[in-house]
Amino acid sequence: RRKLRTDVAAAFPNLSAEQLTEFIPNKEELNVIKIYSHKGEAVTVYMNSKNPILFEIEKALYPTVYTLWVYPNLLPAFSTWPPVLQKLAGGADLMLPGVVVPSSGFPQVERGTLCAVTLLGNRAPVAVAVATMSTAEMLAAGMKGRGFAVLHTYTDHLWEYGDKSYPPTLAPLVTDPAEKERAEDEEEMEGKEPVISFSTDPLQHVDIGDLSLKERDSCAIQTGKEELNENRAAETAEDADGEAQQEAEESRTPQEQMDALFSQCFFHALKCKVKKSDLPLLTSTFLRSHMFSCCPAGQQLDIKKSSYKKFSKFLQCMQHQKILQVKELNKGVESIVEVDWKHPDVKAFAVPEGFSSASAAQDSKSEDREQVYRAPEIIPLYGVSTKMIPLFQESGHRKGSILSSSEVRNIIINYVKTNELVDETNKNFVKVNAVLCDCLLDKSEQDEISNLKWDDLLSRCLERLQPLHQVTFFGQEPVVRKGTIEPIDITVAQRSSNKKVTIVKNLELYGLDPQCVANILQQKVQASATITPVPGAKDRVQVQIQGNQIHHLAKMLLEEYQLPRKYIQGLEKAPKLGRKK
Repeated sequence: RRKLRTDVAAAFPNLSAEQLTEFIPNKEELNVIKIYSHKGEAVTVYMNSKNPILFEIEKALYPTVYTLWVYPNLLPAFSTWPPVLQKLAGGADLMLPGVVVPSSGFPQVERGTLCAVTLLGNRAPVAVAVATMSTAEMLAAGMKGRGFAVLHTYTDHLWEYGDKSYPPTLAPLVTDPAEKERAEDEEEMEGKEPVISFSTDPLQHVDIGDLSLKERDSCAIQTGKEELNENRAAETAEDADGEAQQEAEESRTPQEQMDALFSQCFFHALKCKVKKSDLPLLTSTFLRSHMFSCCPAGQQLDIKKSSYKKFSKFLQCMQHQKILQVKELNKGVESIVEVDWKHPDVKAFAVPEGFSSASAAQDSKSEDREQVYRAPEIIPLYGVSTKMIPLFQESGHRKGSILSSSEVRNIIINYVKTNELVDETNKNFVKVNAVLCDCLLDKSEQDEISNLKWDDLLSRCLERLQPLHQVTFFGQEPVVRKGTIEPIDITVAQRSSNKKVTIVKNLELYGLDPQCVANILQQKVQASATITPVPGAKDRVQVQIQGNQIHHLAKMLLEEYQLPRKYIQGLEKAPKLGRKK
């Protein structure tokens, strides 16, 4: 810890002694983890208060965005337009045409200087980058070419290691008087210059007027002067003028129309479909069972056609507006845990014509969920482990590379054929060379086995790779999780007075709402069903229903929900039916 504090003081001399002590405290827990980038580079990450604060590459220390939000003046900062953030998060470097030239001039930096990247109007950094040229070289190049090599951004995997909080809203330190005057008198200045309105959430869609930028294609260009003063929130606010809304609707791009449809269905579902007793509610269930049913006839929700691209990002925006709160109660499975029904946007929403608020509130949720539930697509995957690198490096794969079983099979077959390892006397066998020996054989087998059958070779390879699995829920992006997926676990427990109860766990992993399953079972078997916490597991629940109800569960999960039998554990414990005399 003392060495780290010394290294940080040397790397960031702007930090005062008090800030340094606050940054790396003496008593609070400080964790160090090692991760690997997609390029195979080893990265050391320092964690404090559940957030990554520093990362180290080749003995060079870099701050994370969490650190820069606390110390925004730690690095020289350069601003860019909000739509550029999406490109930076996708792996692109920051090009000079996308850098905003302030009236006060750029900070003076040299090539190789570590810099922060901010969004116009907010001093909170959203990226950490290294300057590829000095300030003088940037200006001499006419602000063309690659300006900054981006190392880390808001919304990347390193950010996801933390609490996934949003950038704070920090006003610029120095405001140009002309800009300040223009901001105050923006309504009067409509005829002189287009006014640009930004949302506090950089992920939200931003409407930008006549800008001659390469990023212009990712901006929404408004045509009416009144529309230039409106951001996305203003377009859906209660006080929007009816005629202006109609004009905005006509000039909207298909992406903007899908954004508006998502907002409409979101507020409709919150106001008419969801009750406090439904919480926590799986985000997949909310989309599938509530928002889809609020979609007007002739229209269809498609998150990929919106500016959000992922439903999780849409919910992040809603959470940033403090309309709801989303938490990951189970690994890789997010749930809505809190809703502010008194939020002005929720209260101001009017149910569209053709929908009845009363009838919508009385809809049977269990029937809706049964009709629209689609079993997730689950694909086993394999990660290249350290021991298996020699076998896979010829095909260009590194540690952590993720492969399907068919890809693993093809790589092994190509390796065997390239190295001419097929046994000439019996082509069903493969000769074991030094690499196969080290990767696939135990120490006790290395002196005894010289040939392996093809099936044995492939099965040994799969066993020694890191197990992963990909889950794809209907209408959502695929999610890759470590390990093999846990099956739905069904057990029968004995209670007092020789009574039995059936306990079901892990329903959330398959996109099933435990409360919904409990309600359906209770109606079908006419027995008490409750939701209880899983013993020894934080934030996990299980369904408990009176009696041995495995027959009914099997019929529901296998026939109605179409879940494969291999993902259900405990069906053999069903009570044996007595013979009729």
